[in-house]
Amino acid sequence: MRDFKKYDIWKLSHELTLEIYHVTKEFPNTEKYQLISQMQRAAYSIPSNIAEGAGRGSDKDFNRFIQISLGSVHELEYFILLSKDLHYLSIEKFEELDLKINTLKRKMHSLSKKLII
Repeated sequence: MRDFKKYDIWKLSHELTLEIYHVTKEFPNTEKYQLISQMQRAAYSIPSNIAEGAGRGSDKDFNRFIQISLGSVHELEYFILLSKDLHYLSIEKFEELDLKINTLKRKMHSLSKKLII
C-alpha cells in the first residue's frame, strides 16, 4: 500500500487546492454556486483521486486514478483561464497558477508513464 502523502504530485495538488480556495474568496458572490464551486471541486478532485488511487492494489488501478486526476487538472486549467478573462484573477496570479498546473501535469504524466511500464 502506498502513502499518498509522500508523492510530490499529491503535495503539489494539495497546495494548489488550498490556493484555489484562497483566491476564489475574492470572486464575486454571484459566482458562489457556479465558477467558485466548479473550481473548488476540480481542485480538490486532484489530490483526492491521487489519494484514492494510492490505496489501490495495483499500478494499473493507481494509474487509472492518476488519469482521472489529470482530467481534473485540465478542467481547472480552463477555469483559471476563464477567471483571468473575466478579470477575477490578475495576470500575475493567473501566470502563477498556470505554472503550478503545468508543473503538476508534467509530473503526473511522468508518474503515469512509470506505472504503465
